[in-house]
Amino acid sequence: MLSLRRRSAGGLSVATRYTIGSALVITALAVTLIALLIPVSKFGDRASAAAAGTAAKPGTDDDGGGTMSTAYGPLSAADRDFVRKVRLAGLWELPAGRQAQQRGTRPSVRTAGMHLVEGHTELDRQVLQVGQALGMDLPDQPSAQQQDWLNQLTNASNAEYERLFIQLLRRAHGKVFALLAQIRAQTRNSMVRSLATSANATVLDHITVLEESGLVDFDSVSDATPAPASPTPVHHQGAAPPQMSDRRNEVK
Repeated sequence: MLSLRRRSAGGLSVATRYTIGSALVITALAVTLIALLIPVSKFGDRASAAAAGTAAKPGTDDDGGGTMSTAYGPLSAADRDFVRKVRLAGLWELPAGRQAQQRGTRPSVRTAGMHLVEGHTELDRQVLQVGQALGMDLPDQPSAQQQDWLNQLTNASNAEYERLFIQLLRRAHGKVFALLAQIRAQTRNSMVRSLATSANATVLDHITVLEESGLVDFDSVSDATPAPASPTPVHHQGAAPPQMSDRRNEVK
């Protein structure tokens, strides 16, 4: 009888130890789960803050879509605004370039027109591919302001046409040049980065040929407002503006 009682007491002791051990294991698992959840929550907060940091910068047209995931990396509102602006640039600079080739009397103006046509033909092909790959809707006509610039060029007299053409195009390229640097430095989307690289080379080429015409009025080229319909003539000392060499192969 004593032996049976000892075995019962011993059995009870094992069961108790098993129950206590199970409770300890469950408690440890719960503590581990809580410890894992806290960093995840904090990481989520950091991710939200990072997403907020990719919001459109001042001066950027924010479409309200936030940052989207794509196969080529995150696509921010600033990225999409840039892609649309590249498309818009081609929609008015291509016809402006064709017009300059026809109406320009100076070889330098006709050369600038040729560079605009060649550069934006290639850039437009690329931006359409980027828009399709990223699932973006792109504009198919110039903005109201760009259409107004085209109208100014069309209505300009032969005497004022070349200076107006150079001034409008140089001012537009100067503004987009700053945007290109910002997008190229900050975008995390490989398609947008490639487009910015191509656009940077094209815009730099266009700025160069426009300036080499000798018709740029640098005192007003950085003004916020569009160039006037009848710009003040720029008087240059010495010989006429240098003639341009054929640089069509420089546009990649």
